[in-house]
Amino acid sequence: NEIGSRYAYAPVVASGALRGISASQGRATGVARIARTVDETPRIEKGAILVCPFTDPGWTAVLDRVSAVVTETGGLLSHAAVICREYGIPAVLNVPQATERIRDGQIVTVDGGAGIVEVECRK
Repeated sequence: NEIGSRYAYAPVVASGALRGISASQGRATGVARIARTVDETPRIEKGAILVCPFTDPGWTAVLDRVSAVVTETGGLLSHAAVICREYGIPAVLNVPQATERIRDGQIVTVDGGAGIVEVECRK
């Protein structure tokens, strides 16, 4: 936590946007699908944005059909980061309480390069 801590980069974040770790480059917009366990993944359609606590090898089968990933935990060497980079899927990780702050069915934009998740205004 000390290397680079004096020179932390903090991009300007739009109101309502969530910040996390930039883990895989790219940008995608789609319907958020919340899955707290791997058992909830069969309902996730192609092109959806997966929002989950974390991923491990059991989640790999769903990653080939999503357009981006947002997790509550993880870092640059976590399973989600490595697999998303291999698949070319944008990913923002370590977003606190993402599965609670993003609603299922909400439109979100994931900017994997900036580490930002823009959330459609709640009505």
